[in-house]
Formats: sequence, structure tokens, C-alpha cells
Amino acid sequence: MKTLKLAVTGKDVSQSSSPAMHTFISKKLGAEITYDKISIPEEEFSSRAPALFENYDGFNVTIPFKLDIIPFLSGLEGDAKTFGAVNTVISATRKGYNTDGMGFMLMLRNNGVEVSGKTVLLLGAGGAGRSAAKKLAESGAKVFVFDMRKESAEELAKEAEGITAVSSVENKSYDIIINATGVGMHKSVGKSPVGEELISLCKTAVDLIYVPPKSRFLEIAEGLGKKIINGMAMLFYQAYFAECIYLGLEPDDKTAAKLFEEFRNSDLA
Repeated sequence: MKTLKLAVTGKDVSQSSSPAMHTFISKKLGAEITYDKISIPEEEFSSRAPALFENYDGFNVTIPFKLDIIPFLSGLEGDAKTFGAVNTVISATRKGYNTDGMGFMLMLRNNGVEVSGKTVLLLGAGGAGRSAAKKLAESGAKVFVFDMRKESAEELAKEAEGITAVSSVENKSYDIIINATGVGMHKSVGKSPVGEELISLCKTAVDLIYVPPKSRFLEIAEGLGKKIINGMAMLFYQAYFAECIYLGLEPDDKTAAKLFEEFRNSDLA
């Protein structure tokens, strides 16, 4: 079998977990790959993007190039059309895909979280928040989105039914609260995007942050006896769906869950 040449590109992917995840998944799926990390300064992306198609069979795209790659593509497939953003590219066809939302929903399913008919407070209307909101609404949830940039939440609400922008976060009951902001990581480690009173009113707390493994938001929720989920599974599952696209395989929830457990218990996690 041919060894596929793959890569991830973004402004700074030096600390990316993608190579470890993709190599692990492809090996378990019976394929051989090489997987490079390519950091590109924003001002150089347009000039360097064509080389990605020439040098790799496929590649993943992360911040801030999920939109910038689109002019170089022949078309968008599936969620990439819906989101208007791409995280997976097949070089031979120049087709773009987006597996972020699928990874997010599989994370919820494999943690036993049902979203149809549920109320969700989503904090953050950036890239991850947008894909999560649209998949939740598509699955029958009532999604309320708050973003410090009020316009971002309002724009998102206009793009899909079932999404409502809120201008402030009130202490009211939600089935699920999702943190799709950066609060709780890097310089804000130890901080929660919302207070204990609001968290006490929800049933499930989901944080798309996975470093640290348990953010302050999740610590508070766990202390209150809530179900908690961090974002590591989403990252792994979006990589799994991308590998299925690269390898032409039909994705399977149970296989993905089994692989994630193996990865999480390995030295690679």
C-alpha cells in the first residue's frame, strides 16, 4: 500500500497533537502515512499554499487558514459548504471538507449526551463555536449563543434556524453549557467563563479546551455533580473523520470510540 504524505498547516502548529493522532489512527486503520507540521506566517500563506497541493496527498488546515484555503480549492463538500470553512483537503481533487462539527457531535454521542429538544448555552461564536452551534441546531437543539463580540453571535444566529444570539449571560437553566472561548487556557488558566450559580443550573458542562485536561469551568461543574466533557475527544474524532476521508473509508462511531480509548490510554496522549 502506498504511504500517504499528509500534513497540518496553520500559523503555528509547532505544538500540534495532530501528527500523533493521525499517525495512530491511520496505523490502526491499516494504512501508512507520514504527517508533517507546517507553520506559515499569515502574510506568506497565499504564496506558499500551492506547494501544499504539490507536496502532499492531503492536508489539514487550522487557525487562521480555514477560510484562506478556499480560493485554492475546486469545491467544498458536506459541512465545509455549511460552515464556509475547511479543515481537511484532498490534493488530487482539490476538494475541501470540514470534520470539526462531526467530531464535536461524536464526542457528545459517545458520552451519552442527547441534544434533540435540549437547550444549550454556547459561549463563543468563533470557528469552533460556529461549527458546534450549527451541528447542534441541525440535530434539534435550541442553541443560545453569547460572544463578547455581539455581532459575531448575531451573524451566527442569522445563518441557521434554531440559533439565538443573547447579549448577556443570565443565571437560567440550560441542559448543556459549552465553553468555546479561550477562557481557561494559556494566560487564563484557573478562570471560568461563567460563575458557579449558572453552572449549578445545567446538567452537562462541555469545554472544548483540552489543555489543561480539567479547566476551572469543568472543575466547578464536577464539584456540583454535573456531567463533564473536555475537548480532547473532539480533536481526536475530527482527526478520525479526516483519516476516513483520506483513506476512502466509511466512518463508524464504535470504531472511533475504541480508537480514542486506546489513544487516551497510550503514551501518545
